[in-house]
Amino acid sequence: MSQQQPRRPGDQPVEPIKYGDVFPHVEGDLAHKPVMPEDAAAMQSAETALLGKTLQGGAAAAIQSAAAQNEMAGLVGCGNDTGNVVADDVSMTETDMSRRRVITELAGRQVVTQHGERVPIASLSTLNPHEEGGGGITIGEALEATAISAGEKPVEWSDAAAIQAAEVRATGRMNIAPGGVAATAQSAATMNARVTKDEDKTKLADVLKDARSKLSADRPATRRDAEGVAGAEMRNDPFLTTHPTGVAASVAAAARLNQNNK
Repeated sequence: MSQQQPRRPGDQPVEPIKYGDVFPHVEGDLAHKPVMPEDAAAMQSAETALLGKTLQGGAAAAIQSAAAQNEMAGLVGCGNDTGNVVADDVSMTETDMSRRRVITELAGRQVVTQHGERVPIASLSTLNPHEEGGGGITIGEALEATAISAGEKPVEWSDAAAIQAAEVRATGRMNIAPGGVAATAQSAATMNARVTKDEDKTKLADVLKDARSKLSADRPATRRDAEGVAGAEMRNDPFLTTHPTGVAASVAAAARLNQNNK
Protein backbone atom coordinates (compact mmCIF):
# COMPACT_ATOMS: atom_id res chain seq x y z
CA MET A 1 0.00 0.00 0.00
CA SER A 2 1.43 3.37 -0.94
CA GLN A 3 1.96 5.84 1.90
CA GLN A 4 -0.29 8.89 1.94
CA GLN A 5 1.68 12.12 1.45
CA PRO A 6 0.92 15.02 3.82
CA ARG A 7 -1.05 17.78 2.18
CA ARG A 8 0.55 21.20 1.89
CA PRO A 9 -1.28 24.53 1.88
CA GLY A 10 -2.56 25.20 -1.60
CA ASP A 11 -2.74 21.52 -2.57
CA GLN A 12 -5.89 20.44 -4.39
CA PRO A 13 -8.32 18.49 -2.16
CA VAL A 14 -7.70 14.78 -2.36
CA GLU A 15 -10.63 12.74 -3.64
CA PRO A 16 -11.45 9.42 -1.98
CA ILE A 17 -11.21 6.22 -4.01
CA LYS A 18 -14.64 5.46 -5.41
CA TYR A 19 -16.38 2.31 -6.56
CA GLY A 20 -15.92 3.37 -10.17
CA ASP A 21 -12.15 3.49 -9.62
CA VAL A 22 -12.12 -0.10 -8.33
CA PHE A 23 -14.82 -1.53 -10.61
CA PRO A 24 -14.81 0.44 -13.91
CA HIS A 25 -17.94 -1.36 -15.15
CA VAL A 26 -20.28 -0.09 -12.40
CA GLU A 27 -22.65 2.73 -13.32
CA GLY A 28 -24.77 5.48 -11.84
CA ASP A 29 -24.55 6.68 -8.25
CA LEU A 30 -22.54 3.67 -7.14
CA ALA A 31 -19.62 4.59 -9.40
CA HIS A 32 -19.28 7.91 -7.52
CA LYS A 33 -19.66 6.48 -4.00
CA PRO A 34 -16.45 6.47 -1.90
CA VAL A 35 -15.37 3.02 -0.72
CA MET A 36 -16.00 2.80 3.03
CA PRO A 37 -14.39 0.50 5.65
CA GLU A 38 -17.87 -0.84 6.40
CA ASP A 39 -18.18 -1.95 2.77
CA ALA A 40 -15.06 -4.09 2.97
CA ALA A 41 -16.14 -5.54 6.30
CA ALA A 42 -19.60 -6.45 5.04
CA MET A 43 -18.30 -8.05 1.85
CA GLN A 44 -15.59 -9.97 3.71
CA SER A 45 -18.09 -11.22 6.27
CA ALA A 46 -20.44 -12.35 3.52
CA GLU A 47 -17.71 -14.20 1.62
CA THR A 48 -16.47 -15.94 4.74
CA ALA A 49 -19.94 -16.91 5.93
CA LEU A 50 -20.96 -18.31 2.56
CA LEU A 51 -17.69 -19.95 1.50
CA GLY A 52 -15.62 -20.38 4.63
CA LYS A 53 -12.94 -18.10 3.17
CA THR A 54 -12.41 -14.82 1.38
CA LEU A 55 -12.21 -15.07 -2.39
CA GLN A 56 -8.91 -14.50 -4.14
CA GLY A 57 -9.71 -11.71 -6.57
CA GLY A 58 -13.13 -11.22 -4.96
CA ALA A 59 -14.91 -8.00 -4.10
CA ALA A 60 -13.65 -7.90 -0.50
CA ALA A 61 -10.02 -8.13 -1.60
CA ALA A 62 -10.61 -5.47 -4.26
CA ILE A 63 -12.12 -2.86 -1.96
CA GLN A 64 -10.20 -3.57 1.26
CA SER A 65 -7.10 -1.65 0.19
CA ALA A 66 -9.17 1.23 -1.21
CA ALA A 67 -11.20 1.51 2.00
CA ALA A 68 -8.05 1.47 4.13
CA GLN A 69 -6.43 4.20 2.04
CA ASN A 70 -9.56 6.36 2.22
CA GLU A 71 -9.67 5.98 6.00
CA MET A 72 -5.95 6.63 6.49
CA ALA A 73 -6.22 9.80 4.43
CA GLY A 74 -9.13 11.00 6.57
CA LEU A 75 -11.45 11.06 3.57
CA VAL A 76 -14.06 8.72 5.06
CA GLY A 77 -15.12 7.89 8.58
CA CYS A 78 -16.05 10.16 11.46
CA GLY A 79 -16.90 13.66 10.31
CA ASN A 80 -17.09 12.68 6.65
CA ASP A 81 -20.71 12.22 5.59
CA THR A 82 -20.01 10.46 2.32
CA GLY A 83 -22.94 8.05 2.37
CA ASN A 84 -22.41 4.37 3.08
CA VAL A 85 -22.78 1.54 0.59
CA VAL A 86 -22.58 -2.01 1.89
CA ALA A 87 -22.79 -5.45 0.32
CA ASP A 88 -26.48 -5.92 -0.38
CA ASP A 89 -26.20 -9.51 -1.52
CA VAL A 90 -23.76 -12.30 -2.20
CA SER A 91 -25.34 -15.13 -4.12
CA MET A 92 -24.17 -18.49 -5.39
CA THR A 93 -25.79 -20.31 -8.29
CA GLU A 94 -25.11 -23.61 -10.06
CA THR A 95 -25.30 -24.49 -13.74
CA ASP A 96 -26.30 -28.17 -13.68
CA MET A 97 -25.11 -29.12 -17.14
CA SER A 98 -21.56 -27.91 -16.68
CA ARG A 99 -21.33 -28.65 -12.95
CA ARG A 100 -20.07 -25.16 -12.21
CA ARG A 101 -20.62 -22.90 -9.23
CA VAL A 102 -20.94 -19.24 -10.14
CA ILE A 103 -20.40 -16.78 -7.30
CA THR A 104 -21.85 -13.35 -7.97
CA GLU A 105 -21.12 -10.46 -5.62
CA LEU A 106 -23.15 -7.28 -5.59
CA ALA A 107 -22.86 -3.87 -3.99
CA GLY A 108 -25.52 -1.22 -4.29
CA ARG A 109 -27.60 -3.76 -6.27
CA GLN A 110 -24.97 -3.95 -9.02
CA VAL A 111 -22.75 -6.89 -9.89
CA VAL A 112 -19.15 -6.10 -9.01
CA THR A 113 -17.47 -9.51 -9.43
CA GLN A 114 -18.29 -12.96 -10.75
CA HIS A 115 -16.29 -16.16 -10.35
CA GLY A 116 -16.90 -19.61 -11.78
CA GLU A 117 -15.31 -22.92 -10.94
CA ARG A 118 -15.93 -26.60 -11.50
CA VAL A 119 -17.07 -28.44 -8.36
CA PRO A 120 -18.81 -31.71 -7.55
CA ILE A 121 -22.56 -31.06 -7.55
CA ALA A 122 -22.97 -32.81 -4.20
CA SER A 123 -20.81 -30.24 -2.44
CA LEU A 124 -22.84 -27.20 -3.45
CA SER A 125 -25.55 -27.55 -0.83
CA THR A 126 -22.98 -27.42 1.96
CA LEU A 127 -21.49 -24.16 0.74
CA ASN A 128 -24.61 -22.01 0.44
CA PRO A 129 -26.63 -21.54 3.61
CA HIS A 130 -29.39 -19.91 1.58
CA GLU A 131 -30.20 -23.08 -0.33
CA GLU A 132 -33.45 -24.78 0.66
CA GLY A 133 -33.08 -26.00 4.24
CA GLY A 134 -29.91 -23.99 4.79
CA GLY A 135 -31.60 -21.44 7.04
CA GLY A 136 -29.23 -18.52 6.45
CA ILE A 137 -25.92 -17.29 7.85
CA THR A 138 -25.72 -18.13 11.53
CA ILE A 139 -24.46 -16.02 14.41
CA GLY A 140 -21.60 -18.47 14.88
CA GLU A 141 -20.59 -18.07 11.24
CA ALA A 142 -20.66 -14.28 11.66
CA LEU A 143 -18.35 -14.57 14.66
CA GLU A 144 -15.93 -16.70 12.66
CA ALA A 145 -16.08 -14.11 9.87
CA THR A 146 -14.92 -11.51 12.40
CA ALA A 147 -11.80 -13.61 12.99
CA ILE A 148 -10.84 -12.73 9.41
CA SER A 149 -12.21 -9.20 9.05
CA ALA A 150 -10.76 -7.95 12.37
CA GLY A 151 -8.61 -10.88 13.48
CA GLU A 152 -5.56 -8.79 14.44
CA LYS A 153 -7.56 -6.50 16.74
CA PRO A 154 -6.73 -7.01 20.44
CA VAL A 155 -9.77 -8.16 22.42
CA GLU A 156 -11.28 -5.32 24.46
CA TRP A 157 -14.23 -5.14 26.84
CA SER A 158 -16.47 -3.92 24.02
CA ASP A 159 -15.57 -6.99 21.94
CA ALA A 160 -16.18 -9.33 24.87
CA ALA A 161 -19.58 -7.74 25.52
CA ALA A 162 -20.57 -8.07 21.86
CA ILE A 163 -19.43 -11.70 21.78
CA GLN A 164 -21.40 -12.45 24.95
CA ALA A 165 -24.52 -10.86 23.45
CA ALA A 166 -24.02 -12.92 20.30
CA GLU A 167 -23.61 -16.15 22.28
CA VAL A 168 -26.77 -15.47 24.30
CA ARG A 169 -28.76 -14.90 21.14
CA ALA A 170 -27.31 -17.92 19.37
CA THR A 171 -27.88 -20.35 22.23
CA GLY A 172 -30.88 -18.86 24.03
CA ARG A 173 -29.03 -19.19 27.35
CA MET A 174 -28.46 -16.16 29.59
CA ASN A 175 -25.56 -17.69 31.55
CA ILE A 176 -22.01 -17.77 30.18
CA ALA A 177 -20.94 -21.31 29.39
CA PRO A 178 -17.54 -22.27 30.90
CA GLY A 179 -15.05 -22.66 28.07
CA GLY A 180 -17.45 -21.02 25.63
CA VAL A 181 -16.64 -18.24 23.22
CA ALA A 182 -17.96 -15.51 25.57
CA ALA A 183 -15.98 -16.84 28.53
CA THR A 184 -12.86 -17.00 26.39
CA ALA A 185 -13.40 -13.43 25.20
CA GLN A 186 -13.92 -12.11 28.74
CA SER A 187 -10.75 -13.82 29.91
CA ALA A 188 -8.83 -12.35 26.97
CA ALA A 189 -10.15 -8.83 27.64
CA THR A 190 -9.17 -9.11 31.32
CA MET A 191 -5.65 -10.25 30.44
CA ASN A 192 -5.24 -7.65 27.69
CA ALA A 193 -6.11 -4.84 30.11
CA ARG A 194 -2.95 -5.73 32.03
CA VAL A 195 -0.69 -5.89 28.96
CA THR A 196 0.92 -2.74 27.56
CA LYS A 197 2.13 -3.90 24.13
CA ASP A 198 -0.49 -4.72 21.48
CA GLU A 199 1.70 -7.45 20.00
CA ASP A 200 1.49 -9.35 23.30
CA LYS A 201 -2.29 -9.15 23.58
CA THR A 202 -4.80 -11.85 22.65
CA LYS A 203 -6.42 -11.06 19.31
CA LEU A 204 -9.98 -11.59 18.08
CA ALA A 205 -8.76 -14.32 15.73
CA ASP A 206 -7.48 -16.29 18.73
CA VAL A 207 -10.94 -16.18 20.31
CA LEU A 208 -13.26 -16.46 17.31
CA LYS A 209 -11.56 -18.69 14.73
CA ASP A 210 -13.51 -21.77 15.95
CA ALA A 211 -16.50 -19.94 17.40
CA ARG A 212 -19.13 -22.39 16.18
CA SER A 213 -17.48 -25.32 17.95
CA LYS A 214 -17.70 -23.38 21.24
CA LEU A 215 -21.43 -22.66 20.95
CA SER A 216 -23.91 -25.14 22.43
CA ALA A 217 -26.44 -24.02 19.79
CA ASP A 218 -26.51 -21.71 16.78
CA ARG A 219 -29.12 -20.10 14.57
CA PRO A 220 -29.42 -17.64 11.66
CA ALA A 221 -28.73 -14.01 12.49
CA THR A 222 -31.64 -11.56 12.44
CA ARG A 223 -31.94 -7.79 12.52
CA ARG A 224 -32.85 -7.91 16.22
CA ASP A 225 -29.73 -9.98 16.90
CA ALA A 226 -27.63 -7.38 15.08
CA GLU A 227 -29.20 -4.54 17.08
CA GLY A 228 -28.61 -6.36 20.38
CA VAL A 229 -24.97 -7.13 19.60
CA ALA A 230 -24.32 -3.58 18.39
CA GLY A 231 -25.89 -2.15 21.55
CA ALA A 232 -23.68 -4.31 23.76
CA GLU A 233 -20.55 -3.32 21.85
CA MET A 234 -21.38 0.40 21.95
CA ARG A 235 -22.27 0.47 25.66
CA ASN A 236 -18.89 -1.00 26.55
CA ASP A 237 -16.81 1.18 24.23
CA PRO A 238 -15.32 4.36 25.74
CA PHE A 239 -16.39 6.35 22.65
CA LEU A 240 -19.81 4.65 22.39
CA THR A 241 -19.06 3.34 18.90
CA THR A 242 -18.72 -0.03 17.19
CA HIS A 243 -15.63 -1.23 15.36
CA PRO A 244 -16.19 -0.94 11.56
CA THR A 245 -15.03 -4.53 10.94
CA GLY A 246 -15.77 -6.01 14.36
CA VAL A 247 -18.33 -8.34 15.90
CA ALA A 248 -21.35 -6.07 15.52
CA ALA A 249 -20.47 -5.32 11.89
CA SER A 250 -20.22 -9.02 11.04
CA VAL A 251 -23.51 -9.93 12.71
CA ALA A 252 -25.19 -6.98 10.97
CA ALA A 253 -23.82 -8.13 7.60
CA ALA A 254 -25.12 -11.66 8.22
CA ALA A 255 -28.55 -10.38 9.25
CA ARG A 256 -28.75 -8.14 6.19
CA LEU A 257 -27.83 -10.99 3.85
CA ASN A 258 -30.39 -13.28 5.49
CA GLN A 259 -33.09 -10.62 5.11
CA ASN A 260 -32.23 -10.02 1.45
CA ASN A 261 -32.35 -13.73 0.67
CA LYS A 262 -35.78 -14.40 2.16
